[in-house]
Amino acid sequence: MSKYAVRATDIRVGYRGIPLIEEPRLTIPAGRITVLLGANGCGKSTLLKAMAGLHPLQDGRVWIGDDELATTPVRRLARRLAFLPQHPSAPEALTVAELVMMGRYPYRHPLLPPSAQDREAVTEALAQTDLRELGKRTLGTLSGGQRQRAWLAMVLAQQTDILMLDEPTSYLDLSHQYDLLNLIQRLNREHDKTLVLVLHDLNQAFEFADHLIYMKQGRIRAQGTPAQTASPELIEEIFGLNCDIQPHPKVSCPLLIPLAGQYGQ
Repeated sequence: MSKYAVRATDIRVGYRGIPLIEEPRLTIPAGRITVLLGANGCGKSTLLKAMAGLHPLQDGRVWIGDDELATTPVRRLARRLAFLPQHPSAPEALTVAELVMMGRYPYRHPLLPPSAQDREAVTEALAQTDLRELGKRTLGTLSGGQRQRAWLAMVLAQQTDILMLDEPTSYLDLSHQYDLLNLIQRLNREHDKTLVLVLHDLNQAFEFADHLIYMKQGRIRAQGTPAQTASPELIEEIFGLNCDIQPHPKVSCPLLIPLAGQYGQ
């Protein structure tokens, strides 16, 4: 396995032939939590989908580990990489266990019942997301935080080394956001998963990420650890926000403090 979970060279991505993203080189380190940051419309979600093979490249090449994306069979790719979109949907009457079993599609024959291995993977995914007691509950009866954990359990049941999550904390209240981020960090630390996330909250990114990628207008402007990249100058360039950066009083990471009323143009 490459030391990079994902590599890309000379990629161009866009819509209707119009390039939105042009990037000569991109690497996602294996076994780390990487967060894509940038203002709305800068191309974060599009880049994430392109790296997962869910948005066509206009040019360039992407590798998942040592496999080139363009020539990798879909089923093999689905055993290497799992993707959770920003707004997943499923019938409200579906049970949690049924949803999580859907994550086993790369391994199952469509006409055969789940194998013992499939059932074991679902049980493990429910345990990892603290949903063992909710397996028989329908999605329509779950809170927002429980539902998001159910979707995460589904992609965990794919048993991939790489998980890509597009804004997984959207529409969750603050406590559930941190519950989910702590779970993501635990998956990385205890199970050596490579996580690639799109987040909007910079302080959450500083606290939970190992590697940050800052984007603006379809290009990567900076990348590195939170300590290496957290600077008022970069934040103002990327977000147009005047801020101060201080050491976090409780956690070993930077803390962004917006300066009220002082916003860039």
